[in-house]
Amino acid sequence: MLAQRAAANLGLLASSNQSQVDLIRALDSRGALTAEVRQVLHDLRRTGNAAAHEVRGTHSQALHGLKLARALAIWFHRSFGDDRGFSPGPFIPPPDPTLETKALAQELERLRSELAQAKLGAEAAQAAAAEESRRRLSAEERARRDAEDREVWQALAEEAEAKLKGRLDAAQIQAEATPTRQLDLMVQQAQAAGASLDLDEADTRQLIDEQLRQVGWEADSQNLTFKAGARPQRGRNLAIAEWPTQSGPADYVLFHGLEVLAVVEAKRRGKDVAGAVQQAKRYSEGYQRQGEEAPPDGPWGKYRVPFLFATNGRPYLRQLETKSGIHFLDARRPTNHPRALVGWYSPSGLRELLQQDRESSEAALRSEPSHYLGLRDYQVKAIHAVEAALETGRRDCLIAMATGTGKTRTFIGLVYRLVKTRRFRRVLFLVDRSALGEQAINAFKHARLEGLQTFTDIFNVKGLEDVRPDPETKLHFATVQGMVKRLLYSDDAERLTVDDYDCIVVDECHRGYTLDREMSDAELSFRSQDDYISTYRRVLDYFDAVKIGLTATPALHTTQIFGAPVYTYSYPEAVIDGWLVDHEPPIRISTELSDGGIHWAVGEEVPAYNTETQQLDLIHVKDELSFDVESFNTRVVTENFNRVVCEELARQIEPSADGKTLVFCATDQHADIVVAALKKALDAQYGGVDDNAVMKITGSSDKPLQLIRRFKNEKQPSIAVTVDLLTTGIDVPPIVNLVFLRRVKSRILYEQMLGRGTRRCDDIGKEVFRIFDAVELYDALEPFTSMKPVVVNPSFTFARLIEEVLRLKEESSQRQVIDQLVVKLRRKRRLLEGASADSFEAAAGMPVADLLTLLREKSPAEVAAWFSAHQQIGEVLDATTGPGPRLYVSSHEDSLRAVERGYGPGRVRPKDYLDEFETFIRENQNVLPALMVVCQRPRELTRQQLKELKLALDSAGYNETSLQTAWRDMTNQDIAASIIGFIRQRALGEALVPYSERVDRALRKVLESKSWTPPQRKWLERIAKQLKVETVMDKEALDRGQFEASGGFGHINKVFEGRLEQVLADLSAALWQQGDKATG
Repeated sequence: MLAQRAAANLGLLASSNQSQVDLIRALDSRGALTAEVRQVLHDLRRTGNAAAHEVRGTHSQALHGLKLARALAIWFHRSFGDDRGFSPGPFIPPPDPTLETKALAQELERLRSELAQAKLGAEAAQAAAAEESRRRLSAEERARRDAEDREVWQALAEEAEAKLKGRLDAAQIQAEATPTRQLDLMVQQAQAAGASLDLDEADTRQLIDEQLRQVGWEADSQNLTFKAGARPQRGRNLAIAEWPTQSGPADYVLFHGLEVLAVVEAKRRGKDVAGAVQQAKRYSEGYQRQGEEAPPDGPWGKYRVPFLFATNGRPYLRQLETKSGIHFLDARRPTNHPRALVGWYSPSGLRELLQQDRESSEAALRSEPSHYLGLRDYQVKAIHAVEAALETGRRDCLIAMATGTGKTRTFIGLVYRLVKTRRFRRVLFLVDRSALGEQAINAFKHARLEGLQTFTDIFNVKGLEDVRPDPETKLHFATVQGMVKRLLYSDDAERLTVDDYDCIVVDECHRGYTLDREMSDAELSFRSQDDYISTYRRVLDYFDAVKIGLTATPALHTTQIFGAPVYTYSYPEAVIDGWLVDHEPPIRISTELSDGGIHWAVGEEVPAYNTETQQLDLIHVKDELSFDVESFNTRVVTENFNRVVCEELARQIEPSADGKTLVFCATDQHADIVVAALKKALDAQYGGVDDNAVMKITGSSDKPLQLIRRFKNEKQPSIAVTVDLLTTGIDVPPIVNLVFLRRVKSRILYEQMLGRGTRRCDDIGKEVFRIFDAVELYDALEPFTSMKPVVVNPSFTFARLIEEVLRLKEESSQRQVIDQLVVKLRRKRRLLEGASADSFEAAAGMPVADLLTLLREKSPAEVAAWFSAHQQIGEVLDATTGPGPRLYVSSHEDSLRAVERGYGPGRVRPKDYLDEFETFIRENQNVLPALMVVCQRPRELTRQQLKELKLALDSAGYNETSLQTAWRDMTNQDIAASIIGFIRQRALGEALVPYSERVDRALRKVLESKSWTPPQRKWLERIAKQLKVETVMDKEALDRGQFEASGGFGHINKVFEGRLEQVLADLSAALWQQGDKATG
């Protein structure tokens, strides 16, 4: 009933039949429960269930439950009653009838004997009277009387239930009419009351007993004690209390059969836990064998029991880590340190942990080959970086790899090695969307490992639909949302234990852009971005597991959870190494409206769509309305802008050509507008196109996962219009065009959007991808390179500002806040119409204009006094939102102004960009040694020097793709020259020649220089073919890939009779031998 009353007071009571678990969940989700109150509610629920359904319980447990119920009643009164500082005095326990003294027992025996005699006489008389009464009553009369009695009792019960339901309904209705701000204050009061929840040492021990029982230990600190004769037994998992050691009695010792596994030090609730581990250490050192029991192995240095725990019964809070949670130390290694856990290890979990041998696993990892994984060199380096970090004891690792570089394939190799060598016994693979989970599962099913077997062929794997792993499970896939339900909202029988996984792998672990996304129904259960991250963090913290995150775009909170990356492989590196494709400088589509904005003058009639009533209203604006391109299709609908942009896209993109196009829209409604406009524009441009060529794929689409697979694998649709569903984690290599029709504020989301186009697709000859930018997104976010998401902080409410006025003492500080209130109230004034204005005047006793005068003219002390007498005014103002959110509808005409590219950081013209590149080359020849080598000794250039040079040029804004595109735009000559060719053209005046043509010339020159054997000519042709891809060919290049399979450098060197290095040098010299001078 108490939980029902609390839920009703906050407007959370869905029905009077709501289960206790659901009530606790609702209160917790609203933020009304501290961890301690939540724990006590669940403990009472379990105790009640055991008493009601299993008919078990002791007087001690009943007394404990009574004390907890009293503590909750005090919390409820302080939270929702009138006396926040209520002090109830000490708990007075009822007498225990089992604790009788000897004299009392004798006296009771005498009284019972007399009572029995009296009863005999009374019962005889009663029996005679009853018999006489029965004789007088007929069978029908007896039945009638019994029925009447039942009706009376039933009516009384129904009346009581009706009264309770009436009170609950009234409280719920009142809460629904209460302003949100006032409900928030009630939640804060409940939190404050929960923080002072008072439980003594005995209560704490009972809570710990229950926690241990929940994970499979037999625990009863009052009865299952050493003094009471409790001893370890085969086949039982006992938590025996007060076990004697040389350092005094340990609060608990945990036994698996006859094996002693752990000692537990239990402190009072208010004590720090971290320091109590030292006491557990002493118990482990001083453990004494008392009978048949024995430590499993050991000793481990001076410790005779391997695992140590310390707790004060308080639920784990990261903010109070030293004062909460269960602190655990694996004492088998001297370099291990205590760590705080959310819950207790189960008996099987401790046994499995005991069987793990970390040293032998790490030795196996060091000697384990990696060639059978079929990974690229940077993927192997990433795996080795994680393994090295784990060996140092690191428990949080982050890998940052560019989108499209095979993160999932890297994870497959990493997880396989970690499971194979038994470094971890079970891995949880966590994703934030089911689509990503399905994609990862398919990758694990199809990636070939040793003996051409897949991971799922070798190990037991559980999927997204499986609630919990089996003992033999080695890998389990789950979504964050699914795991939240299992951990925080599931029934006790389904709840996972902290030892179910010892490694958590998190794909796409950034999650830093919720404010820019259209949230799914599952995500809407989180109140905010902070709430999502907090809940996400609770899932990660729940398990005693090493956490490994993988992302292309680390955010600030990502590094706060996983630490700084142990390995980074950037997008420029991947492009330089040839694993990803670059994009050409973005094509900027500018229109009259996007450049000039949309404006309405004062008094104009403006169509406005009310998103609450779903009606289109005509309003007369009281102030000038202006919207720039950032607001297009979010705050103002402009079909003409979309039409003009789609007409230009139709000229640039042919739907029947190879390659796919992905269009990013602002909202689901915007996506519908764009789909219709694109189809119309394509029909006009190409004389009709297949209706399936353009398709919306968003969360609201019918079977979106099927649509994603269709977009990826089939010819149609060739153009997908989306909002967020295709921004992250979905691989569609044929994408050659990205279209930005929405502004986002997050660098993370922006980079994820760009990442959709970076994957190679050799089947269609994809060399670059194009970006069409109609909202200046690329220019707006391209400069941001920090790891911090770009977000906007919410502004203070009226109630918060009024609280500040009342709290502050200095007049100058009060005046600053009052000035903020004046500005905020002026903005709010236009929304105070009709009923809203009446509500305001009823609360304030004056119209808005008079309050503005008061705020401006009265002293801060007088203003504070007025607010003190009208404290509800802030809630009234915060609750006033006007006629509902409006989406303005523009019919302003639009037309195309320009379609152009801008090059480099300043978005300059192609010729200016190439001139700036030439200046950079001349000014940095002494700064970048590789520039001097390229210009004077190109044959000596190494692969590493070339990579470092490309990265330096890319960071300065000069990459190969941009230079090629600028040359094409300036000269109308499409020359696929290499970066070296551009450098030498600008520095030395050499003619710009396509790189493949240079290689062919060099090969002809070398072949004509002497007589070669057929095998030598064949190898020269193969080397030249690879040189078109690698740019620099050396021993390292010939010991990888296709060359390694043919024997590598050693074998090829024998073919050339030991002169292969000279042959490569001659080929390089011929490649860069100066020829014609540049003419342009």
